[in-house]
Amino acid sequence: MVGPHQNQGLKFVRLMMVLGSLSPLFILWAIRGNNLVPDRFFLPFCALMIVVPNAVLWQRENTAKKLKEKREIVVGKAEDHRDYLLVYLFTMLLPLYAVDLVTWRDFAAELAALGFIIFLFWHLNLYYLNILFAMRGYRIFTVYPPTDDNPITGKESQVLITRRVTVSPGDRLVVYRLSDTVYLEMDK
Repeated sequence: MVGPHQNQGLKFVRLMMVLGSLSPLFILWAIRGNNLVPDRFFLPFCALMIVVPNAVLWQRENTAKKLKEKREIVVGKAEDHRDYLLVYLFTMLLPLYAVDLVTWRDFAAELAALGFIIFLFWHLNLYYLNILFAMRGYRIFTVYPPTDDNPITGKESQVLITRRVTVSPGDRLVVYRLSDTVYLEMDK
């Protein structure tokens, strides 16, 4: 996983990626509704929280491709993160969905919990956990550079989003930059 204190650019895109990772929650909330906020306000809010972040991510993918923001990464070691998606679904989405919003206090607590999750996703660099990547057939790997004696070469890990089932040591991958540590291997 990428170090939490690594300086990264594209902050707006990363924020949108965090919010995009919460899309399933907003879909569930829109379906379920609540008794406190009328549907005429709640449904457009949920739709906005689904569409806008994912549109920004889609636009970032297109921009990276158009501007040829490519880079070659060489795999030293790779870790598969399918388990992260399961943890994400069961520890974040289900508890937030299961809360019954009967009072404004419940609603405020739910929004505070959502704020904590957004902060943690941002701070721990888990903003790449977007179920839409999985729906499009992508997998997530943390890729570490090969070990060598050069102190200048990158020692930081990167997140690779790819359709590959496995990533092996020595693989050379041409990827597009979504953020300073998240790279997408797009189809040609």
